[in-house]
Amino acid sequence: MDQAANPALLSTASATFEQDFAQRLHWSAEQDAAIEERVAAILADVQQRGDAAVLEYTARFDGLQAGAMAQLELTAAELKAAYDGLPAVQRDALTAAARRVRSYHEAQKKASGESWSYRDEDGTLLGQKVTPLDRVGIYVPGGKAAYPSSVLMNAIPAHVAGVTEIIMVVPTPRGEKNPLVLAAAHVAGVTRAFTIGGAQAVAALAYGTATVPKVDKITGPGNAYVASAKKRVFGQVGIDMIAGPSEILVLADGSTPADWVAMDLFSQAEHDELAQAILLCPDATYIDAVLAAMNRLLPGMPRAGIIAKSLAGRGALIHTRSMEEACAISNRIAPEHLEISSVDPHRWEPLLRHAGAIFLGAYTSESLGDYCAGPNHVLPTSGTARFSSPLGVYDFQKRSSLIEVSEAGAQELGQIASVLAHGEGLQGHARAAEMRLKGG
Repeated sequence: MDQAANPALLSTASATFEQDFAQRLHWSAEQDAAIEERVAAILADVQQRGDAAVLEYTARFDGLQAGAMAQLELTAAELKAAYDGLPAVQRDALTAAARRVRSYHEAQKKASGESWSYRDEDGTLLGQKVTPLDRVGIYVPGGKAAYPSSVLMNAIPAHVAGVTEIIMVVPTPRGEKNPLVLAAAHVAGVTRAFTIGGAQAVAALAYGTATVPKVDKITGPGNAYVASAKKRVFGQVGIDMIAGPSEILVLADGSTPADWVAMDLFSQAEHDELAQAILLCPDATYIDAVLAAMNRLLPGMPRAGIIAKSLAGRGALIHTRSMEEACAISNRIAPEHLEISSVDPHRWEPLLRHAGAIFLGAYTSESLGDYCAGPNHVLPTSGTARFSSPLGVYDFQKRSSLIEVSEAGAQELGQIASVLAHGEGLQGHARAAEMRLKGG
């Protein structure tokens, strides 16, 4: 297996930069037709047969045999037992991370998640009522890896928002349950949890079965089958986003130890072969130092093969004319994770408009945001940070407009509405407003 780091070495001064740059960024978000067809069949089957179909697919795909859905539901006692059984160092780390994630999302709720209203001069009340969703489903990936951090990042903002029921689904191939995932569910306040995954779990949450409650929204990452299923059930339920491969972009001025930046690039490249790691820097000598560090460090990485393929296929070290140009290119990419590895990150942050999360300064590694800094790690990918936001309390709330028109207000507003309604040919609308006019 190739253990060398072979990212593309690009320069904005090159005549072919735009062409080479576009080739690195290209990634098709279209799912394979066979996956789409299989997912459609699974969704339809679960919608029709419910628990029986979920049991069948769980046995087929996860190798987990169960005679009834009750055998696939994790009890609150089991979640707490997993937490109590963790080594103290893991238990303390999980609790500390949950505390920071909760504190951040509580601050977020106070800033933007409260109801409000005001009365204008004629006594009319106008406002907005913010209410939580009743029931949400969170998908936690399983299989190749376990992600307790995903439990915290999805369940805690839902809990802070005031969601009444949080239903977790997590695949446990061959019945192997990860204690950290179960413990995280206990810490984060998950209401019910099922050891099911894949498109069948998404279908169960979206449509409901005799055992799995129908939810209002599904959040959380998964494989291509899960992403396809979420896309197909959208409209029946809400979803957070369709996530693509993980991304990191590092803006560096050459002041951070090269080993640190090399490892930060590895931190996303190790997710999978389609992950993207890019460095933008105006210092060519520093780029050489980072490349040397990557080649020196790569052989010691347990996931070296995945990292090497990711870097060779989608990675890039780009020499720019200036930090200002690097910021402009970053805005074009709109990365999921953006590190400003600079002695003065606040100088460059105002120039950066599009990113899922911005990490300021040499000591702020992206991995801290993944686990315990506090802000959510569920972030927009594939350039969607141009118009999307991180998962947050606001994703688990909805807003209703409040309107209470006073008698005096109805006199002015009624006349305005009457004119506009007649203009649209909607006489019923006009007449309803006119009836409330004095003498109407």
